[in-house]
Amino acid sequence: MHARNRKSGFTLVEILIVVIILGILAAIVIPQFTNASQDARESSLLSQLQTLRSQIELYKLQHMDKLPDLVTNWNPLTTKTDSSGAASAAPDAFGPYMQSAPTNPINTLATVTDGDSALAGSATDCGFIFDYNAGAGTGRIWGTGTDKKTKFPE
Repeated sequence: MHARNRKSGFTLVEILIVVIILGILAAIVIPQFTNASQDARESSLLSQLQTLRSQIELYKLQHMDKLPDLVTNWNPLTTKTDSSGAASAAPDAFGPYMQSAPTNPINTLATVTDGDSALAGSATDCGFIFDYNAGAGTGRIWGTGTDKKTKFPE
């Protein structure tokens, strides 16, 4: 009986087929991962806005229905204040409502602009739009999109 000498291994065609299949799978999967990071930033912003809105409402309740002036800076929410809104170290002082000034995860800005709609035409880039209107606004706050001007869709 004569034994055949057969070399085992993969042919070039088999290897090419596997490489093509892996390429097709990569073309399908990789774009989904790139969208996932943007989706995570958008979810983070929406969660952050929900927290900000509740803290603004709490500030209003504890400060004689007065809105915090976030257009100037975040100090009203990041420091202890008395009922008139002045910084205070007294044991009965209110706050702080947040540990630090928030940053918009979509465009990495922490600045706040006064307004109640998109800032089209405004030269100011900002991370948040706050309806303050010298204390007479609604107190609503929105994040801005990647262009740093238009209100992020809710």
